[in-house]
Amino acid sequence: MTTNAAPFGQMVTAMITPMTPDGTVDYDGAARLADYLVTDMRNDGLVVNGTTGEAPTTTDAEKERLLRVVLEAVGSRAKVVAGVGTNVTAHTIELARSAERTGVHGLLVVTPYYNKPPQPALEAHFTAVADATGLPVLIYDIPGRTGAAVATETLVKLAAHPQIVGVKDAKDAPGATSHVLAKTDLVYYCGTDMLNLPWLSLGAVGFISVVGHVVGDRLHEMIDAFGAGDVTRARQIHYELIPVYDGLFRNQGAVMTKAALDLLGQPGGAVRLPLLPATDAERHQLVLDLTAGGVKVPGGVVPRGASAVPGGGVPRGASTVPGAAS
Repeated sequence: MTTNAAPFGQMVTAMITPMTPDGTVDYDGAARLADYLVTDMRNDGLVVNGTTGEAPTTTDAEKERLLRVVLEAVGSRAKVVAGVGTNVTAHTIELARSAERTGVHGLLVVTPYYNKPPQPALEAHFTAVADATGLPVLIYDIPGRTGAAVATETLVKLAAHPQIVGVKDAKDAPGATSHVLAKTDLVYYCGTDMLNLPWLSLGAVGFISVVGHVVGDRLHEMIDAFGAGDVTRARQIHYELIPVYDGLFRNQGAVMTKAALDLLGQPGGAVRLPLLPATDAERHQLVLDLTAGGVKVPGGVVPRGASAVPGGGVPRGASTVPGAAS
């Protein structure tokens, strides 16, 4: 259940964007997947148009339609957070305002990538985006993708902004995370699946997960157990899920998640270049990984990989928007 302490719920999945074999966005599949993630995988919230959703290769129009489709599919049962971050502040603001018009519940804004802005510039960027709408904002701190970390001092300053409510933390630095949690009221969502349980112990309210596509119900059980003081049970679930954590990150997260969903009979489909689909060998290993982690793969059958689509039918000028990607 969503609480004041967890504005978008505790178990949140960074949703892939289902696609047809030719790389067209499968909006019907997106609606079905969103319903599955909420109904069967116990997700309190979904991030749409993040990196796991291949936002770097989807157009602004596709992003807006995806948000509307997912919002309609989940209704009042889950929060929907829009990934809107780019390395152009003006474009990020455009995406944020577009997302606000769809009725989403919040925004995920990644650190501008490639530019490597210094800390005062990061503060100015996040402030400008937060000023642009009335929606609550999560800062996405993932220096492994962006080349720039958000410093503790910068996060402490940004915490004073009324619209900046939290952080999706994939910096994997427990010391830095602890300092921010001790000094501010920012809520933290763990953005690195292998660190989900350790981050609960630091004070994270929940997860923005990739493996939540296939084990969201068990991650929710981990959150519930930890919250009830049953750390032994939470730790047991963590250990049980290690093969799933490993399996979904043997290749890029969107690639392996789509392969996993294909195996489970859920909408996944093709990926767009510059990604390539999982190989048959990777899919075979994925069956072993999922099975070892307690996921029932129907028949253990490994379908042959769908081919990547050059350009995915994306016209020139498609935006680059890293968002959720553990």
